[in-house]
Amino acid sequence: MRPMTAARTSSPADRPRTSGPGLRERKKTKTREAIRTATYALIREQGYDTTTIDQIAERAEVSPSTVFRYFPTKEDIVLTDEYDQVLLEELRARPADEPWPDALRWVMREAVRTGVEEDAEVARLRTRLMVQVPAVRSRMMESMSVTGRLLCTAIAERTGGDPDSLEVRVYAMSLIGGLMETSLYWAENGHRDDFETLVDRTLTVLEHGLPTGKH
Repeated sequence: MRPMTAARTSSPADRPRTSGPGLRERKKTKTREAIRTATYALIREQGYDTTTIDQIAERAEVSPSTVFRYFPTKEDIVLTDEYDQVLLEELRARPADEPWPDALRWVMREAVRTGVEEDAEVARLRTRLMVQVPAVRSRMMESMSVTGRLLCTAIAERTGGDPDSLEVRVYAMSLIGGLMETSLYWAENGHRDDFETLVDRTLTVLEHGLPTGKH
């Protein structure tokens, strides 16, 4: 998981296969990455608003229709990645007797290391765009309900709850909203703080509530 990513907007056929990627799936992944890389490069060079789908397609050496086939909007290129499903699989793989808060904290730490430490520059760019570009932030909020429903399933599996229950839905959306605010906070403060530490603080608030005293 990179700092607050959007839910998958692709069709089921476009998602990674759990049994291992075949040649066709590897080509799709390569194309998605080429489009993202082109987009990030163009945004760095000339800004978000100036960057067009035609320019992205030309830089990625694909057609504009191919870009739209993988990403319905320019905002989706910035926000989506391959980590959400991996996050759910990691949660499912944690020991069955491990307390839910401990399992979640372990998985989130691993997700941050994967999403931020492997490409810190992209992580900073994405969160900066969330702050600076209303369309990116709006698209992020639109996608939260989809990501939240995926998380409801994982939470229910771990806790034995009902994924459609009010309690599970409220907890899942609280977590998603908290992670989004953490990403915004990180960017608004110039990415000075360690993101893993911020996520850890977020999980502590969700687990124990607001701390007492002034902070």
